[in-house]
Amino acid sequence: MKFLITAGPTREPLDPVRYLTNRSSGRMGYALAGAARHEGHEVLLISGPTTLDVPAGVDFIPVETAQQMYDAVQDMIKGVDVAILCAAVADYRPVVCAEQKIKKQADKLVLELERTPDILGSMRSVFGFEGKLIGFAAETNDVIAYGRDKLVRKKCDMIVANDVSKPGIGFDSRENEVVLIYPNHEVYLAQDTKEHIALQIIEHATIIPS
Repeated sequence: MKFLITAGPTREPLDPVRYLTNRSSGRMGYALAGAARHEGHEVLLISGPTTLDVPAGVDFIPVETAQQMYDAVQDMIKGVDVAILCAAVADYRPVVCAEQKIKKQADKLVLELERTPDILGSMRSVFGFEGKLIGFAAETNDVIAYGRDKLVRKKCDMIVANDVSKPGIGFDSRENEVVLIYPNHEVYLAQDTKEHIALQIIEHATIIPS
C-alpha cells in the first residue's frame, strides 16, 4: 500500500526572524512513517521543521508553512491508499509578514491573524481523496467528544486522539497513549513508546474497510 504521512509543526512567519509555531516534535509522525515502511509499505513523509532523521526508505518532502504543507499534500495525494495527517498544523497565521524585523517599541503589540488552509478538511471535498483517511486530535479535555466531532466533520475513517495535557505523553515526549476513534466504536492503546504505538496504528489503518 502507498502511505502519505504528515508530521511535525508548521512555522508561520511574523517577520524575517520570528514565527508562530507549536510544541510538536514530529516524533509521532516520523514513527508512523518508519512503522509503515517496516511493514513493507511505500511511504511519503511530508514534514514541517524538526531535528529528526528521516526513516530509511521513506520518500521525504520538507515544508515550513501550513500553505506549503497544503500544497504538497494536494500535489502528492494522487494514487495514495492511506493518508495519515499527523502534523500539528498552525490554525492561524499573521495576515501580514513584516519585511523587516519588528522593533520593540510600544508596551503592547497587536497581531492580526487569519485562518490557515484546512488540510484534513480539504482531503475529501477539495482534493477528491477516496482512500483511507486518518486524522489526529491532540486535545486537553473531552478527548473522545472532540475526536468524534472531528471524525464526522472531516469525513475521516479514523481519528487518533490523545490528551496532551497528561504528563509523559504527547508533545516533546517519547511515549504516547491514544484512543482510536471509529464511527461506531473506540480502541484504546495503552501508554507505550511512540514507535510501538505507531506499529499498532499502521496495523489498524491497513484493516479499515475500503
